[in-house]
Amino acid sequence: MSQIRGYIGTYTKGNSKGIYSFVLDTEKGQMLDPALAAEAGSPTYLSVSKDSRQLFSVIKAGQSGGIAAYQIDTEGRLEKSGEQISEGASPCYVSIDPEGQYLLSANYHRATVDLYAAGGPDGIGALLDTDVHSGSGADPERQEGPHVHFADLTPDRKFIVAVDLGTDQLTTYRIEGGKLVRAAVMDFAPGTGPRHIVFHPSAPFAYVISELSSEVIALHYNADSGRFDLIQKISALPVQFTGHSQGGAIKISPEGRFVYASNRGADTLAVFRTEEHSGKLSLVAQVPTGGAWPRDFEIDPTGRFIVAANQNSGNLVLFARNSETGRLDLAGSEISVPDPVCVKFLHPDFR
Repeated sequence: MSQIRGYIGTYTKGNSKGIYSFVLDTEKGQMLDPALAAEAGSPTYLSVSKDSRQLFSVIKAGQSGGIAAYQIDTEGRLEKSGEQISEGASPCYVSIDPEGQYLLSANYHRATVDLYAAGGPDGIGALLDTDVHSGSGADPERQEGPHVHFADLTPDRKFIVAVDLGTDQLTTYRIEGGKLVRAAVMDFAPGTGPRHIVFHPSAPFAYVISELSSEVIALHYNADSGRFDLIQKISALPVQFTGHSQGGAIKISPEGRFVYASNRGADTLAVFRTEEHSGKLSLVAQVPTGGAWPRDFEIDPTGRFIVAANQNSGNLVLFARNSETGRLDLAGSEISVPDPVCVKFLHPDFR
């Protein structure tokens, strides 16, 4: 399939109206047809079901927030099928279990991990459990309290992992009887501000991007206990950069040979090579993203392209990815979408 449908989550505090869609033509190396797919309040993070029939979104409604489910038709159009909204700030992250059993959200402001049943006619079932984080960190402005920024299942579905920027912690849960049961906690160095985590597809390694220290942190994952142990910390920033920057997103290539991380402020994508046996990283390149504040980016399902979403400049820029070296080259394709925050693709095997 040469044309793959993508979706863009946004902030709607400016000109954006909600969730946008576009098409990536992998033969031509072009992004095409950006269009509003669904009106929604600040759908800042998205998740797509394994069968590409449902999209889940963070959603804001007045002084309330939660997650919404959309059915995806064969033309890529979105129709809302359900939502779970409660009073207070909306989450910053949503994820769907590949087996379609659970939905998870992470709430930065409420400091919660929320576990929902998935499925049914609405796409979203009942709230099964909530775990509220506590504590603080070394940064008095950004770590005055807990700020959960990520919650997702491990690839083996044995655990849920939550990353807390405010407390410098990674918490692992088991699901027992529909409840979140803490299995392990890992502490990062004070002031790290961990944000997101990705897992190696075939080795027991995981990689965390930190927002405050702008590092990529390599970890060993124990699939029996759910524990994580430190392997390495490496700066995500260009050596010569001295300004203000924050770590953004982190992704790993389909075969696990390369890790990519975005720097908001330095406005680059850092490219790292993974060492097969140790899991350690070495820097390959720093690539300007062609815009300002690259909050997110995504590797397309073929592994041949990366789309960088520059929030403050309102543009998405396409890069061709060399699968042998990991390096990125501008593909000469760019689209405009206001305040882009998240990029997700449908899984072409199912469409």
